[in-house]
Amino acid sequence: MRLLLIRHGQTASNVTRLLDTAAPGAPLDEVGLEQARALAEALADEPIEAVYASDLTRSQQTAAPLAARHGVEVVVRGGIREIQAGEDEMSADWVRYLTTIMSWNADLDARMPGGESGREVLERFDAVLDEAHAAGQGTIAVISHGAMIRTWAAARATNLTVDFLRTTGLDNTIVLELTRTPQRTWTLVRWGDKTP
Repeated sequence: MRLLLIRHGQTASNVTRLLDTAAPGAPLDEVGLEQARALAEALADEPIEAVYASDLTRSQQTAAPLAARHGVEVVVRGGIREIQAGEDEMSADWVRYLTTIMSWNADLDARMPGGESGREVLERFDAVLDEAHAAGQGTIAVISHGAMIRTWAAARATNLTVDFLRTTGLDNTIVLELTRTPQRTWTLVRWGDKTP
C-alpha cells in the first residue's frame, strides 16, 4: 500500500498557534481553502483510490476537493484526528503538550494531562491504515494533523532519523509519501520535497 499522508490546510488557530484539537475544530481560513484547491490540482495525476479525513472540520474541508477530483467520497475516521491536548485545549502554551509527546519515545503509556497516551494515539491511527490496507486499496490519501503526522511517522517509518525530524518542517498541505511492506512496516519515500 502507498500512503500519501497530508497535513490539513491553514486555519486561524494555526496562525495564532493555539492548541485546537477538540471537535469540531476551526475551519479552514481563506488561505487554507486555496491550499486545499491547490492540493487537489497538485495530486490530480496520482492514482488515489481512497481519501480519508479525520473527524475535525479542517481535515474534511482539505479532503473534499481532492476526493472530488478523484471521484471518491471522503472517508471520515476519528482515529486519524489530532493528538488531543486535554487540559491544554485552546492554549497558546505548547510546552506541556510537546513535552508529553516527546516523552513517548521512552514511555508510550505516558498520558497527556486530561488526554490520551502515546500508545492510544498510535493504535487509533494504525487501525485506520489497517482498515484501508484490508480494503485492498493501492494508493490512499490521508488528511490528518501536524502533531499526529510527525508523531506517527517518527514511530512507524523505519528510515526516519532524529536529525531529519528535527530539521524538517511540516507546513499546511505538505505531502509525505510512505510505502507499507508485507511485514507491516513503513518506509518514508519523501517528506514534501525532501527525501530521508
